[in-house]
Amino acid sequence: MSTERPRPAGGFNAGVIDDFRTHHGQITKGPFTGRSLLLLTTRGAKTGRERTNPLAYTRDGDRIFVIASKRGAPTHPDWYRNVRVNPRVTVEVGPDRFEANATVASGAERRRLYDLQASRMPAFKEYEKRTSREIPVVVLERAP
Repeated sequence: MSTERPRPAGGFNAGVIDDFRTHHGQITKGPFTGRSLLLLTTRGAKTGRERTNPLAYTRDGDRIFVIASKRGAPTHPDWYRNVRVNPRVTVEVGPDRFEANATVASGAERRRLYDLQASRMPAFKEYEKRTSREIPVVVLERAP
């Protein structure tokens, strides 16, 4: 991936991304004020273009993971489809920016991680009730 940070195209996420970067990883306005968000930059599965998404995350020891909930929608979010095709991603957490490898957790590990995030962010329990799909958990491990 390039060393340049992809600029958001516009809309709600663009404002969150700008706020995140302006305040070194802190969200200072809007509905996500004070929440733990990271920026995940993926390469488009079809276009090859870089896309940045703000996502809630949880730490599990030294690992970071995100959940492809799309608020319980019946389909996976675009960023998830992108990491399945191109698992090398860029992660921004606070002022830290690094390359990472994205892997999809499965089985008991997926369930444990999902429940860990849901215990900290109860909305994720509701997202599971809204959909029949298994909501993926994506582990982001710093690349060597």
